[in-house]
Amino acid sequence: MSSALCLIARRRRIGTTAVRLLAAAGCVTMLAGCNTAREATGSVPTDYRHRHPIVIKEGARTVELFIGNRRGGLNAAQRADVLAFARAWRSEATGGILIDLPSGTGNQHAAANALTEVRSLLTAAGVPPRGVDVRPYRPQDPSKLATLKLHYPKILAQAGPCGLWPHDLGPTMERHHFENREYYNLGCANQHNLAAMVDNPADLVQPRGEAPAYTPRRTTVLDKYSKGEATATNYPNADKGKISDFGQ
Repeated sequence: MSSALCLIARRRRIGTTAVRLLAAAGCVTMLAGCNTAREATGSVPTDYRHRHPIVIKEGARTVELFIGNRRGGLNAAQRADVLAFARAWRSEATGGILIDLPSGTGNQHAAANALTEVRSLLTAAGVPPRGVDVRPYRPQDPSKLATLKLHYPKILAQAGPCGLWPHDLGPTMERHHFENREYYNLGCANQHNLAAMVDNPADLVQPRGEAPAYTPRRTTVLDKYSKGEATATNYPNADKGKISDFGQ
């Protein structure tokens, strides 16, 4: 009789332990589900600068020169384009210049003659000859007018792509609508335009180094300060264009 009672008690303990283990497993599953939901909803940043970050990367600047079949040189506007290209190369390029020369086209001979003038203009603008490389290319449609293309690598700032709408703007039953969050595409155009307008992409990462102080002016100001004189600069013609003394 006592052995039967012991067996029943042991079975009850095993059942209670199994129920506890199942309850613990259920709690762990629920917590894991909550954690997954939090990660999923938090994966989309609420700040537009994080949703559409400006990325610094290396890209290419390209200038195309249209060379006619019977023209052997550049016109005035094209010469100006090449000189401006060379000046920009000196200030922002991260590598040499690559020129794509059309081959197998009706204007290949004219483009080859124009290439000689292009190289002369680049050399005159300060581009070393060893920094210019030429490679022939065959366009997909030889019937179209092929261009003489000049490239060099440079640092670019880019943002986007814009125009992505993962959610409707109208009333929905989704969580982001009831929490009054910013829609996904908000701020993308502003980031894209800022990246396109910035003169030096490095300015978005760190400030530029300070230029040395103007020593003559600093010496004059300190001289006047030590003598107790006014350090402001006097402009004798400052009021030359005024038409009224109202407010003085």
